[in-house]
Amino acid sequence: MQIAPIALFVYNRPRHVRYCIESLQKNFFADKSELFIFSDGAKDCGQEKNVRSVREYIRNIQGFKRLHIVEQPENKGLASNIISGVTDLVEKYGRVIVLEDDLIVSPWFLTFMNEALETYKDEESIVNINGHLLKGKGTFPETFLLSFANSWGWGTWKRGWDLFEPDGKKLLRELEARNLTRKFDFDGAYHFTRMLREQIAGMNSSWAIRWNASIFLKGKLSLNSGRSLVTNIGFDGTGTHCDKYGLFATDLYTGQVKVEKLSLLQENKNAREMLARIYRFDNSYYNKIRVRILNFLHR
Repeated sequence: MQIAPIALFVYNRPRHVRYCIESLQKNFFADKSELFIFSDGAKDCGQEKNVRSVREYIRNIQGFKRLHIVEQPENKGLASNIISGVTDLVEKYGRVIVLEDDLIVSPWFLTFMNEALETYKDEESIVNINGHLLKGKGTFPETFLLSFANSWGWGTWKRGWDLFEPDGKKLLRELEARNLTRKFDFDGAYHFTRMLREQIAGMNSSWAIRWNASIFLKGKLSLNSGRSLVTNIGFDGTGTHCDKYGLFATDLYTGQVKVEKLSLLQENKNAREMLARIYRFDNSYYNKIRVRILNFLHR
C-alpha cells in the first residue's frame, strides 16, 4: 500500500501544534509517513514571537519517516497555503492527507485515511476522504458516501484535486444556473451558499467552501468515516472558531473504523438526512440559546 504524505498547515499557536503532532505520533502509520509542515509567516509584529515558537518546535519533531518544513517568509493566509501546498504534494505523490494545526486525531486516523485512499484510488466517482463527522443523534454506517467535503482531516488524489475550482464566482453562477443552491445547502438546513457568497465578497477566504462546491457540482463523492476520527481544539478564542458547544463540538473516536469497499457507489440518502437534521437542530432557536448559555457558563 502506498502511504500518503501528510500536509500539516500551522501558524501561530504552538500549544495547538504540539497537541496535533502528539496525536499524530500515536498513529500506527506515523513512522511510515512523510510529514510536510507548512508554516505561514506572521501577519504583523505582534505574531512574530508565536510564529518563532512554532518553528522552533516543529524543527525538532521526530517519529515520522521523514520531516519536511516549508517556512513562508511572509503571511500567505491559510487558503493560499493549503491550495499551493496540496497542489504541490499531489503533483509529486499522487495523493495527500491534509490537517490544520488545531486538529487532534485518533490513533487510527492515518490507518483509515491510507486504507481509504488505497481502496478507492481507481474509483473516479470518489474524490475525497473525510475523517471528521458531526456529533448528533443516531448511528451512521461504518463508512458512507456523500457529495460533500469536510475540511477537518481529509485526503484526496491528484485526479480529485484537479477538479478544484478556485473561482468562487464561477461556482456560484453554476449553482444558481442549475438551481442547485438549496440542495447544496443540505435542502436548506445549512448556509453553504451564503458562505460561498461571503468568500466572493471577501468576507472570508475559505478554500473549503470552494472545494465543497467543486465536488458537488461535478457530481463526485466523498467517503466518510461513520465515527469522528478528528476533533477540533480551536474553540478557545485563538482561531477562527468561537464556541466549544455548538455544531462542531465532536467526540473523538479512538477505535478502528474498517474500510471495506462499498458495493453501491452512490450518495447515502439516510446519512445525508441525518446530517441535515444535525444542521437544522444547530440552526434552531432552542439550540442557539443553549450554546450561548453553555459558552457563558464556561468562560
